[in-house]
Amino acid sequence: MVVKIIFMLLFFAVMVAVGIYSRKHATNVNGFVLGGRKVGPWMTAFAYGTSYFSAVVFIGYAGQFGWKYGMSSTWIGIGNAVIGSLLAWMVLGRRTRIMTKAVDSATMPDFFGKRYDSNALKIVASVIVFVFLIPYTASVYNGLSNLFEMAFNIDYRVCVIIMATLTGVYVILGGYMATAINDFIQGIFMLFGIAAVIIGVLHNQGGLSAAVSALSQIESDIPATAGQVGKFTALFGTDPRNLLGVVILTSLGTWGLPQMVGKFYAIDSDKSVKIGTIVSTVFAVIVAGGSYFLGGFGRLFDSPAIYKADGNVAFDKIVPQMLSTLPEILIGVVIVLVLSASMSTLSSLVLTSSSTLTLDLIQPAMKEKMDSKKQLLIMRIFIVFFILISVVIALDPPTFIAQLMGISWGALAGAFLAPFLYGLYWKGVTKLSVWVTFLFGVGVTVANMYLKFFASPINCGAFTMLASLVLVPVVSLLTPKQWKPDEKEMNKLFSCYDK
Repeated sequence: MVVKIIFMLLFFAVMVAVGIYSRKHATNVNGFVLGGRKVGPWMTAFAYGTSYFSAVVFIGYAGQFGWKYGMSSTWIGIGNAVIGSLLAWMVLGRRTRIMTKAVDSATMPDFFGKRYDSNALKIVASVIVFVFLIPYTASVYNGLSNLFEMAFNIDYRVCVIIMATLTGVYVILGGYMATAINDFIQGIFMLFGIAAVIIGVLHNQGGLSAAVSALSQIESDIPATAGQVGKFTALFGTDPRNLLGVVILTSLGTWGLPQMVGKFYAIDSDKSVKIGTIVSTVFAVIVAGGSYFLGGFGRLFDSPAIYKADGNVAFDKIVPQMLSTLPEILIGVVIVLVLSASMSTLSSLVLTSSSTLTLDLIQPAMKEKMDSKKQLLIMRIFIVFFILISVVIALDPPTFIAQLMGISWGALAGAFLAPFLYGLYWKGVTKLSVWVTFLFGVGVTVANMYLKFFASPINCGAFTMLASLVLVPVVSLLTPKQWKPDEKEMNKLFSCYDK
């Protein structure tokens, strides 16, 4: 217990110290939101990776999908690395950096407003960001509950309040630069922590070969493969179709999430984008691949502790149950690992939401233009407000982690992915196609919560993303000529890539 407490106190002390150190970078809006667009490749890559992978992945998704699909859940981590990191950086990185600088946008809603010349689009996008980042933030807190109950035997509400307070302190003090530096430090913890945990868990099962052999003897209880032996060690597992849905949501989804794409706004040069691409991909292979690989052995830790009163598996308890078999010092490492993953994601979410509300919703509504100091003050107030709302939800979460994250990612990426991607590459994207995609992404996600077109919000999210990639070009091509964008204006805008 002493070791675990010391680890946590050191961790928290470093986070706050970084916030204090980073105050000098947060004296204006550009510095507070984007670090002055001077953030290097390593810090940007780690900020991207640590914002990507939180307790939602390590505790929630790894436990749930490892239990359902066995070792084939590792494909999710591979998809996250190849599609969510490598291709995202290659396709979006350079063009996002250049165009957002050319139109002087600091947030994704602001980009939509300036790229498509529509203040209404900017306002609606900012509302979507605020509403649907809240459930994701709540899911980040919720992912810590079972881990802290296992490690400290304390009510996790105490942990939620402490974590929220400390995150608020260093984000309010140092803005984006504080989150980037802390993300780098937290990312190093995550890399070594994942490796240590995998080695420790497999060692307790007699090594990799023994663990795989034991897993191969378990009969499947998944409807499509019920009664079959060996499915949990098969290449594509028990349910390839639903596995593909998870890969799409968690990998392609990052392309449309404002807290992820915002990292490309802040990077300092094209050369840094190339370096960041490699670093981010390696990070994702280790962290995401390692998390899902570990989760694939969840069935070996079947015990009464992971079941709810109604007899169903509590997916969020599977990974904590696996970790409870580790030595105390390794549990201390895991606590720092999951706190690192969660606080980095949380800081990115609250900064994204507060800057979006201030710059895209509040400022345009003001009769008099706010100066930089007033904008910074309002952003800091909204950071506190956003943290308070998410804490209230986290203390009484409506459902388990994966559903919260699936709803959030499905709505945000379903609405934003296609208009953002096509907007960087194609001059012919119309304002009407963006409106249609916003309505479709949010409408289908919300309707599915009540009408259940898709049994899983994850598959619903994957559907909205893929459908939006078809909707934007189809609606743009069918848009009447008088509503299409002005050719001269588009040529002027896209000339930024030629400089």
